[in-house]
Amino acid sequence: MSRHMTSTLLGRLATVTILGLLLNPAPVAAEADGPDYYRVTGVAPTDVLSIRATPDPGAAQVGSIPPGADCVRNLGCRGGLSFEEYSTLSKAEQAERLRHHPRWCKIEYQGIEGWVAGRYLAEGGCR
Repeated sequence: MSRHMTSTLLGRLATVTILGLLLNPAPVAAEADGPDYYRVTGVAPTDVLSIRATPDPGAAQVGSIPPGADCVRNLGCRGGLSFEEYSTLSKAEQAERLRHHPRWCKIEYQGIEGWVAGRYLAEGGCR
């Protein structure tokens, strides 16, 4: 097959694909970033992880989660490092960025919904 024919076929295939996507809009399901469930980590054995009304350390506390707790449902996070920042910044630059733009995660734990500091969460499960 000649180079011209290959180029023409690829161009037509691209056009058909684009038209198919435009003319046949299918619903897209969005998923929350990260795992379905978290576990609490980095909280002292005599302390708790505060669940806040809004993603702010000064916000009203609406509940708490004991250290090591599992089955903390992920409802989505915001803030923290982007993939690019994680990949390109030094550890010191990452720490500075996180200090000014911490990650907060909306969660549900035993019927209570609210926000927790993301640095205390790790991938977990729910039995």
